[in-house]
Amino acid sequence: MKLYIGNKNYSSWSLRGWLVTKLAGEPFEEVNVPLSAQGIVPNPANLAFSPSGLVPCLHDGDIVVWDSLAIADHLAERHPRMWPDDPAARAWARSITAEMHSGFAALRSEMTMCIREHVDVRPWSTALAANVDRVMQIWEESRRRFGAGGAFLCGRYSIADCFYAPVAFRFRTYGVEPGGAARAYLEALLSHPDVRDWECHALAETAIIDADEPRHIYRDKLAVR
Repeated sequence: MKLYIGNKNYSSWSLRGWLVTKLAGEPFEEVNVPLSAQGIVPNPANLAFSPSGLVPCLHDGDIVVWDSLAIADHLAERHPRMWPDDPAARAWARSITAEMHSGFAALRSEMTMCIREHVDVRPWSTALAANVDRVMQIWEESRRRFGAGGAFLCGRYSIADCFYAPVAFRFRTYGVEPGGAARAYLEALLSHPDVRDWECHALAETAIIDADEPRHIYRDKLAVR
């Protein structure tokens, strides 16, 4: 298999695709495609390997799969333990994964993933505060209802955790400090070997994309402090 991904410091979608591919346990070649300053706007140069022009994109023999959730579903077809075994926990994990995949617009736009950075940009917008609260609610309820078998959302590390890993980095970057079970989960997720591997390579990158840099995005707010 071959997985095309963007810059590790910035590309949250690539992180999800990379983590689920690592979770599958099959060997794969990693191909880094530098992100453009246009963010999620498709890069025409990427059309040679990705039908959407975006990353991540997985080549599995003759099969091409783009979009992080599609990659997860494709791999889980032959690696069923990527989801929880219990039907109720599996349905829950799929639901919170889909919710993260399709929602949280304010969190994505107002807390861009920039692993190397640490800033506090409070006060947050109402929409962002609501997104942060919802994430913490998901983490708390997942741990309470399904977390008995391990340190992760549904006990054993799964696709759901892969999809919340970019949020964990965002929370650390922007100084979001959950309490209780959510805090313990955040620490466990950031300590997972695959997450730490990604972080190590992200911190080694030197590319700067102003559109994703908190100190550029919030330069006016930070300047008055």
